[in-house]
Amino acid sequence: MGEAINARAAERALLRDSLRGFLAHHWPAAEAPARQADAVALAAAWQGLGRQGLTALGGDPDLGGVAELMVAMQELGRAACPLPLADAFLAQRALAGAAGQAAELRDLLAAGRVCVALALGRRDGDDAAGTLSLTDGGVTGTLRFVPSGATHVLAATDDADTLVLVACDAHAVTRASTPTLGTHGYDQISMVCCKVAWALPSALPIADLARLRRLALLAHAHGAARRAFEMAVDYAKERHQFGRAIGSFQAIQHKLANCLIDLTGVELVITHAAQLADAGDATWRHFVAAGVSFGGPALRRVSLETHHTFGAIGYAEEHEAPRHFRSVHLDTLAMGGVRRARAELATRLLDETGGRLPRHDLGEAGNALRDEVGTWLAAHWSGERKAKFDARPFHDREFDAGFARAIGETGWIGLTWPREHGGQARTPIEQVAFMEEMERGEAPRIGASVQATALMLFGTPAQQHRYLPEILAGEAMHGMGYSEPQAGSDLAALKTSAVRDGGDWVINGQKIWTTTWWGKYMFLAARTDPAARPAHAGISMFIVPMDTPGIKVHPAATMYDGTFANIFYDNVRVPADALVGPENGGWKVLTSALATERGLVGGGIVLKVQHAFELFCGLVRSSALDGVPLHEDALVRERVAQIAAEIEVGRLMMMHCAQLAGSGETPPEAGAMSKVFSGELMERFGEAALEILGMRATLSQGAPGSIAHGRFEQGLRHSLMWVISIGTNEIQRSLIAQRGLGLPR
Repeated sequence: MGEAINARAAERALLRDSLRGFLAHHWPAAEAPARQADAVALAAAWQGLGRQGLTALGGDPDLGGVAELMVAMQELGRAACPLPLADAFLAQRALAGAAGQAAELRDLLAAGRVCVALALGRRDGDDAAGTLSLTDGGVTGTLRFVPSGATHVLAATDDADTLVLVACDAHAVTRASTPTLGTHGYDQISMVCCKVAWALPSALPIADLARLRRLALLAHAHGAARRAFEMAVDYAKERHQFGRAIGSFQAIQHKLANCLIDLTGVELVITHAAQLADAGDATWRHFVAAGVSFGGPALRRVSLETHHTFGAIGYAEEHEAPRHFRSVHLDTLAMGGVRRARAELATRLLDETGGRLPRHDLGEAGNALRDEVGTWLAAHWSGERKAKFDARPFHDREFDAGFARAIGETGWIGLTWPREHGGQARTPIEQVAFMEEMERGEAPRIGASVQATALMLFGTPAQQHRYLPEILAGEAMHGMGYSEPQAGSDLAALKTSAVRDGGDWVINGQKIWTTTWWGKYMFLAARTDPAARPAHAGISMFIVPMDTPGIKVHPAATMYDGTFANIFYDNVRVPADALVGPENGGWKVLTSALATERGLVGGGIVLKVQHAFELFCGLVRSSALDGVPLHEDALVRERVAQIAAEIEVGRLMMMHCAQLAGSGETPPEAGAMSKVFSGELMERFGEAALEILGMRATLSQGAPGSIAHGRFEQGLRHSLMWVISIGTNEIQRSLIAQRGLGLPR
């Protein structure tokens, strides 16, 4: 299966490269505005696409499916090319199996000899798209936003899944150019009792034709936004102000990092929806709605930020950026845009599924493990045992020693560990399956994954033999002793010292904000060479038992009802074999372990949001405001759909990180993007939940009348930690900009 997926990916890459080369020659972006208003140039480019075989997409399965169409539409978007390739694809699909003149049209379309625009009129999703009625005398009505290069219109009538073919130069047809956003590209076509070549039922429901067209337009907009963004990144590297490249300014870096996160999220959801559609998975409709719902505002943000980066040169018409700005806005507003997509999501979540989001297909092994973990939790973490645990205050629910030991017996703590270390050597996708089911079962945390990874990568055989079995069995938790009063995100500035004294190391200093302070060990970063330059070159890592003399712990309550501690190390003596990795080589130990783990940190956050969101939707369905069911409120439906779309993007980022890890890649910017997006999504969801559920949702655990034992208000308070911990999101954005985009430091 993996080989087949890789082969299809390689074929799509060839399609992308081939079409990009064709467009560079036949539709150079610099000439796009003039060609767009030139009927001869439009026809020549369309015929060229026909010679490339692209106008046959949708009719010949061997040429590809929806996924290939998305690749082609992205390339057309990059080139600011408005040709209606998606309409040709959908016409081929809509007329599948048709005989006679309809079959002849498909052949002409495949050869690029006619250019057909699909016009759905009132069925489009936007009432402004026009109306069309069919009578014995022909068709009458007005269709707007018809691409200028079209020779024929394949139109849907108002009252049935019937398609009619109208030639744009027919006697009863009036055609007028309608400038949009200050440029040409769309026409209005009016008909009065116009004879049609034929009228046929569509092989696909009109609603599905509309969904696929929305997805294709989103891909076109993504291509346009991506092209403008890449130009802005190059400009930020070259343009100097105040003696520095503007790409070195933090404001520019964070602006462009946000754009990359948005672009990545949109691309992931387009690809996923297309692949589901090709596979015949019914959930493709949900993901199209999620993609358009998230992608519309996301791509418009990218378009605006691109222009902000360019400054004044970006709104000069001779620059390429303005044509992409127009394309992004027109594509994402068409066919009802975000409004229609969010309406579909709200219907699914609040009227049909009870708020349950579709489960990802994690492959045979992943799906089987998910079921196995769910069954185990139902037997071992349910009923009275779980009820007693849930009744504890939050700071006593972070960990349960008995549960950890029980999980330890399954071997799942070492799910992805190599077999030589006692692990099960499972894939990162299976790790996602495990995490998802643990979150769904509201199980407490287990394991010490960062520390285990560091030991497996850098530990000595003796250290691995001593510490890994304890972690695997659920018998030992390790804290992370990193942050200090003057060294939070800037860990290279830490001052805690470790000095060699005979066969021991003597540690002195202070660590703050340490969460797992109650663990058996501390995985501690200390400076072993104060003169090292750069500063991070003099850091080493140690495993310090927390019962070692000289350690003083001062716990403090957090605003989210948890605890962390200030920990003082006063002449704490540990043996030489407490050192993990080489002396003064701790920075690599620390960052390598975090990079491996950070890819799934965002996944862990988004799975928390997903579970809370599904519970929240159930409450929305059963609640009322002033006697009116909450789920009927238009603003509530809009907000629920928005959050759902963002959760889908977060889940796909998680899956992307797992797939990269499974292929042996761990680019730090991928994990950083997932962590930034999911952490801030948790904040947005927390705010939305309280705003929708009202003041009662602010009642905390134990308060009379509290909702879900205060889950949502506590979740909002907890969300702040996920944005700040494991490297603040501002630090992550700088990493994304510098490592992912190559911007200067």
